[in-house]
Amino acid sequence: MGATTLHLRSETKPLEHRSALTPTTAKALIDAGYTVNVERSPVRIFEDSDFEKVGATLVPEGSWPEAPKEHIIIGLKELPENDTFPLKHTHVQFAHCYKNQGGWEQVLSRFPNGQGTLLDLEFLAEKGRRVAAFGYHAGFTGAALAVQAWNHQLQTGTSDQMPGVKPYDNEAALIKKIKEELAQGEKKTGRTPRALVIGALGRCGRGAVELFQKIGLPDQNIIKWDMAETGAKPGPYAEIIESDIFVNCIYLSAKIPPFIDMESLNGSNRKLSVVCDVSCDTTNPHNPIPIYKINTTFSHPTVPVEVANEPPLSVISIDHLPTLLPREASEAFSNDLLPYLKELKNWESHPVWQGAEKLFKEKCDTLPQQAEKDHIKGL
Repeated sequence: MGATTLHLRSETKPLEHRSALTPTTAKALIDAGYTVNVERSPVRIFEDSDFEKVGATLVPEGSWPEAPKEHIIIGLKELPENDTFPLKHTHVQFAHCYKNQGGWEQVLSRFPNGQGTLLDLEFLAEKGRRVAAFGYHAGFTGAALAVQAWNHQLQTGTSDQMPGVKPYDNEAALIKKIKEELAQGEKKTGRTPRALVIGALGRCGRGAVELFQKIGLPDQNIIKWDMAETGAKPGPYAEIIESDIFVNCIYLSAKIPPFIDMESLNGSNRKLSVVCDVSCDTTNPHNPIPIYKINTTFSHPTVPVEVANEPPLSVISIDHLPTLLPREASEAFSNDLLPYLKELKNWESHPVWQGAEKLFKEKCDTLPQQAEKDHIKGL
């Protein structure tokens, strides 16, 4: 049997600069006996030549649909929404279609319709814990944008759209910028903001807390909540309304009472002016922050919330926040994933990949027959 071929596709989501493989992890896979094909990419944080130098084969951008069926397609974010053709390959990626997100049936049905398989990166777990996640950098960058949005509202006096943002070369550049934003906001108000993080004990929440610490927020201004606090009483929570910034970092797996709602926001005691929903369960019917309905983007980072009283209120709901620090985020994620990528040649018998396949089959069993028929009819 020849070497297993892994095909790294170029990302198509706007402003997505991260990569599931880095030159370092690609070399490790090649050294382990894999053939690694890398699509040329105009957006990836790593240069094409960096992959070529370690022995990967460069192939045309967007060539993965024509790759042999046995090649394993590796990516990060979901495929373009307007693509509907059946998928014949095994895909390793985040598909965002297992939690009843809007349009999940159309996304998921492409795999069984083409006899392909989805091994969703979000659900790769060993001993009950995810083997790799972008959570830390999602929380870190989400908290950073929340501070920037807080200052923007103070300077403009409105919830008008915050200017677009672009990825940073490194963490130091991001910290420098957000420290400047914090200083401007403190000068305007004469005080330091209070930030509340829910899910503070997880990867994502830890990232948010550490961002606030690195820019100089005193510990008493960083309110750290996790399951003990949210489990002690049902929401909505006055503590969120009384904070300037709220960062939601929970992993939503079941219906829970809302953390905030429009009634609580329209009370007279609100200080809250920025919500960063890092969890970004925007289209999930159980979203515990039911005050907005759209995902925001790096070019349009915020969406206003119509409230009865001052201050203005905005929501950040960007679903690929870690690409603000694409190099660090990619390197950390890919290094964590590497031991399992090395097992892809035997993925059908490896427990972690077996678990992903089992979940895929279970989710396919929930597909409405009509969705499958409609999909096939449209081909």
